[in-house]
Amino acid sequence: MQSKSGAAVAIIGDSITDGRGSGTNQQNRWPDILAMRFLENTSTKSIGVLNMGIGGNAVLRGGLGPTALTRFDRDILQQEGVKWVIIYEGVNDLGSTRDSAAAFNVAKGLIAAYDSMITKAHARGLKVYGATITPFKKASYYTPYRDAARNMINEWIRNSGHFDGVIDFDKAIRDPNDPATILAEAQSDYLHPNELGYQMMGKAVDLSLFQ
Repeated sequence: MQSKSGAAVAIIGDSITDGRGSGTNQQNRWPDILAMRFLENTSTKSIGVLNMGIGGNAVLRGGLGPTALTRFDRDILQQEGVKWVIIYEGVNDLGSTRDSAAAFNVAKGLIAAYDSMITKAHARGLKVYGATITPFKKASYYTPYRDAARNMINEWIRNSGHFDGVIDFDKAIRDPNDPATILAEAQSDYLHPNELGYQMMGKAVDLSLFQ
């Protein structure tokens, strides 16, 4: 959804942005929750949300559809009216790694990819926000080395200063007693959130980032 009179935020992501685990035809994915919050707030009601999440998508290689690096120009930069970008992708890249060395190489590759997308977006005057990768312990993707690589990436997203702001989805839905796991009441398969989880994510976005 993009407002005719205002600007838009474009989101590049995978199935967690596309909404796997949310209610069928309920429009209750985290970008939908964000869009509703925009509409309810006087200072953001003219902002549209462009959801470019693709289920199974990867940033670097493999996955379903063109990689995020490949499609970033077409799906994000070439869209009219975009003023802000949210990058929330990388878990599928981590999920295909075979050992610790591969996982950390992918983590370094993801960081370089984020930097590349940030540079391209900044060249067009766009603000770019990074979203931390959510936990996946108890899901098929989980291994300790993949989780360690996830934490390495999240540390960079939070503290590098390369993004114009951070959306901490990891913090929003992780179990405080087991931070490698999504809260039981917020998950659908321990990789994807459920309706409550998506609501928590949508509410975790600070609207002041768009003012």
